Formats: sequence, structure tokens, C-alpha cells
Amino acid sequence: KENIDDVKFISVLIDHLEKELNIDETRIYATGISNGAMMSCRLACELSEKIAAIAMVAGAMPENLCEYCSPSRPVSVLVMNGTEDPLVLWEGGEIKIGRQNFGKTLSVHDTVAFWVEHNGCTLSPSVTWLPDTKADGTTVRKEVYGWGKEGTEVILYAIEGGGHTWPGGLQYASRRTIGGTCYDIDATGVIWQFFASHTRIIPQEKLLML
Repeated sequence: KENIDDVKFISVLIDHLEKELNIDETRIYATGISNGAMMSCRLACELSEKIAAIAMVAGAMPENLCEYCSPSRPVSVLVMNGTEDPLVLWEGGEIKIGRQNFGKTLSVHDTVAFWVEHNGCTLSPSVTWLPDTKADGTTVRKEVYGWGKEGTEVILYAIEGGGHTWPGGLQYASRRTIGGTCYDIDATGVIWQFFASHTRIIPQEKLLML
């Protein structure tokens, strides 16, 4: 609404941090929940030359972003969604909070499929069910789509029975409003483990310039 270029701001911020703090430019990541997940998705679309991997929690690919998302390189993606999320629907569609409409998203399945195709990962995932250790009404199914270009992969954590929440985090509103929180996994630890296993490959021509 205010015509602010958030993607450019983040791109310039990354350049500034690389210059001032000598950070590892092959290990730059983005994560967030809900709208933050969708922003991370946008960064993967528009800053793939800088972002090594993203993790989306309780978010999906916005429908209008999908229309022009054409990353210049592969990006590893982790998707973590609750099947009973009342805000960002598992099957996609309109995001409604009260009487307000916040646009439409693809389904979680189509979001995963987009990145699997872009990265050139295997179409058939390795599927495992994680131990159901907490009586919270949720279970976790993990799908790994590997063997992508430049060592990338796409991983889905399907929180069966989960809501619009951060697994392992607070139940910050009533279950009626946001759904339930999963405590079988800790999203923060899972995401860091995912990020730590992925680095961005620097093109040979750029290496020669360093």
C-alpha cells in the first residue's frame, strides 16, 4: 500500500552485512510463519542468487506470486503446515480473518510441487511418520523430495491435526481460533538442522573474481 520495496531492502541489507560483518554468503536463509512464510517464499523467488534455503511455517505460495515466480537458481525449501489450519488452508484458497480477505494461496501440495519441479527433485518422496510422543491431537508425516539440482531438496512436514501454529511453540490463541499446536517436534530445531545442511553453490565465474 505504501509502495515500499521490501525485497530490495532485504537484498541491500544482505549486501551490507556481507561487507560490514564478513558473513558467509553461502549460508543465508529465510524463515517465518504465516505472512513471514510467504515473504520467505517471495525471497526464494526473487533473491535465489543470495538465498541458500527457506523454511515456511503455516504458509503457502501466494497465488499471485506463483504467476511470476521464476528463480534464477535452485533453492532448498522446507514446508511445515497443519492440515487443520483455519487461516492458511491446507487445500489452498482465500485467507480470511474475520471479515477481511488477505488474498489466495496455492494448496500445500501445489506449493511443494512447485519447488520440487523447480529444483528438479525426485517426484516420489521418501515418507516417514515421526514418533507420536505428545497427547496433543497431532501426528507428523515427513516427506523428503531429494536429489535436486545443486544438492537441493524439498521437505514437507505435514502436521496432521495441526493448526496455524509454530510446532513446539506457544498456543498463542484458542484452538477454536488458530487450531492446535504440535509438540512432537520443535520447529526451531528442525529448521536449523535443515538450514545447516544446505549451502548455496557460488558460480565458478564468481569464484574466479574473488
